[in-house]
Amino acid sequence: MRLSTTLKLRAVMVMAGEKSRALFERAQRLMPGGVNSPVRAFRAVGGTPFFVARGEDCFLWDVDGNRYVDFVCSWGALILGHAHPEVVAAVKAAVERGTTYGAPTELEVRLAEQIQSAFPTMEMLRLVNSGTEATMSALRVARGYTGRGKVIKFEGCYHGHADYLLVKAGSGATTFGIPDSAGVPESFSQETVVLPYNDAEAFNRMMDTIGDQVAAVIVEPVAGNMGVVLPQQKFLQALREQTRKHGAVLIFDEVITGFRLTYGGAQHLFGIEPDMTCLGKIVGGGFPLAAYGGRRDIMQAVAPLGPVYQAGTLSGNPVAVTAGLTTLRILERDKPYAELERRTNWLTDAIADAARAFNIPVQINRIASMFTAFFTDQPVTDYASAKRSDTKRFARFFHALLQQGVFLPPSQFEAAFLSVAHSDEVLAQVAEAMRQAMRQVAESE
Repeated sequence: MRLSTTLKLRAVMVMAGEKSRALFERAQRLMPGGVNSPVRAFRAVGGTPFFVARGEDCFLWDVDGNRYVDFVCSWGALILGHAHPEVVAAVKAAVERGTTYGAPTELEVRLAEQIQSAFPTMEMLRLVNSGTEATMSALRVARGYTGRGKVIKFEGCYHGHADYLLVKAGSGATTFGIPDSAGVPESFSQETVVLPYNDAEAFNRMMDTIGDQVAAVIVEPVAGNMGVVLPQQKFLQALREQTRKHGAVLIFDEVITGFRLTYGGAQHLFGIEPDMTCLGKIVGGGFPLAAYGGRRDIMQAVAPLGPVYQAGTLSGNPVAVTAGLTTLRILERDKPYAELERRTNWLTDAIADAARAFNIPVQINRIASMFTAFFTDQPVTDYASAKRSDTKRFARFFHALLQQGVFLPPSQFEAAFLSVAHSDEVLAQVAEAMRQAMRQVAESE
């Protein structure tokens, strides 16, 4: 379908969102904010969220029949696109054999072997159900292994909603965290130190001060939860050198970047070997599945081998494991990363061109098949510079695109993703929609 026809259809169809609005009203009576995860409520951009009926390839259809080109991709999980036929077929066969057993299966061993072959630093690993569970477990293991209590994280990096990770930085680069969520006792967060992302000097100073008290340093090697922010090589190198020097555990949170940047994740791309790694999203093939693992001596602290307890009724369930294993084997076989990067670069160049055409300041951060367009005239290298972005301008851009059937993450501070299903033809249509959206933003000011 040609874009001009698509735009005409969207102008008619978007007005007919009664089913989504009715569902949202019902949902708000039953769920906080009407959603099961906050960003889905569209609070950051205003308006009412649409409710999805189905997905296929790079498209979503809502309950009112509107079609969207999807750049959320279930927050990065669907690198193969929606309802990939090989994954669907494998999952159907798995369901027919039973959905969960509460006992080990050969499939779990196969998936662990597949992960370990891609991430050699994960000498031993455990399968869990979510990225939050993976990071929470990895930090517990690091504390149990080292016998220390303090954790260092970085401003703007999200590692799930465990109590001691929901903290924010105060003034200055060496401020201890305070709770960033009601319900988190302040005593929990006193063991968490928050530092600026990409600030090697601040990190070195902190480790020189408290390095012998630090159990773990956890980081997104490429930040994806303040929008895409790329690391400086000297920053990652400082993390590796200082944790090794002081006997702390370096944890790479690759829940987003694992199998997204390349088959071996950010650690392979940047040549930095962490002590532990957390994986999620892609590793589950669209199902709730995650993993954490690392050096053998560290992971041997986990029960039943060691004193650190972690368990899960649905961990390693055969349906999720089948989806994950099938997805990873397709990625290993098809090697789509170079083509994904080419398409992402082409699209983001088109966004930059559209912004320049209408004198709208935009900084585009991209790596592999993930990107963020920040509405600011200054480079974005950390949380502070990300926060200078014009969120009202982004909201107008988001809704202008949504009216044309293009679905970006509904927040300035999230990453957008491409899948192998985003064809050149679809991206050409999206590029024109981006240009029209930039025009609307300019005309509204």
